[in-house]
Amino acid sequence: MNAKQMGLSVVLAGFSALTAYAVYQVGFLGIFELVLANVATTLAFVDLTIALTLVLTWMWNDARARGASFLPYALLTLATGSVGPLLYLIV
Repeated sequence: MNAKQMGLSVVLAGFSALTAYAVYQVGFLGIFELVLANVATTLAFVDLTIALTLVLTWMWNDARARGASFLPYALLTLATGSVGPLLYLIV
């Protein structure tokens, strides 16, 4: 494992732990209730959606060019946000 992969693994572990804690605290659907609670959190959610859509487009093109599987990472991205792209970059 090279330095880039190790760094991304640390970020992935931290973000995964934060995601698990948030789901534990408010539940999966509770996250969406809270993110749509006011205009500021809705703006952050829309911004994240746009950014992850761009990342998904890049991952799809990159996976196709490399002959790699895209679907597992796309599903992870849709379910957990940045976990999918982080794992894609590590693998």
